[in-house]
Amino acid sequence: MAMRITIVVCMSKNRVIGRTGGMPWRMPSDLKHFRAVTLGKPVIMGRKTFQSIGKALDGRINYVVTRQTGLSIDGAVVVPTVDAALALERAKSTPEVIIGGGGEIWQQSLHLADRIYLTELDVMIDDGDTVFPALDLAQWKATSRVPLATGPKDDYAADIIVYDRVR
Repeated sequence: MAMRITIVVCMSKNRVIGRTGGMPWRMPSDLKHFRAVTLGKPVIMGRKTFQSIGKALDGRINYVVTRQTGLSIDGAVVVPTVDAALALERAKSTPEVIIGGGGEIWQQSLHLADRIYLTELDVMIDDGDTVFPALDLAQWKATSRVPLATGPKDDYAADIIVYDRVR
């Protein structure tokens, strides 16, 4: 069986995913959703995303993609490319790998992905500096769309949309 490559992303209606190295919102409910979807699975992320999180994600193999040679990160496997991380997991016959961001990593791996868990926030962010690549909807089919159960600490209402690649 082929390894599934899954992107998990939260973005505004105008595709903003970041501002000045962080997320321009507080969405604890989406962080819980991210944890539920990724727990027990390897997660590939860029160095800047890892640094914004501040520590390795528990219960998951953390791959950090960076061009910095010789970098060592506690709790993470440092790799030079997304493909290097994917090759390590293919060698283990891992059923599913998560691409956790950020912008550059999603741009590099969108063409490889089989599924996308997209949390779409009910907001337009005008001052974002990082956006998710536009989806070619001829290549993707929305297979489910459900409201995210938000709480009082969440900044916005949101829907979780699952896209599967059209084969």
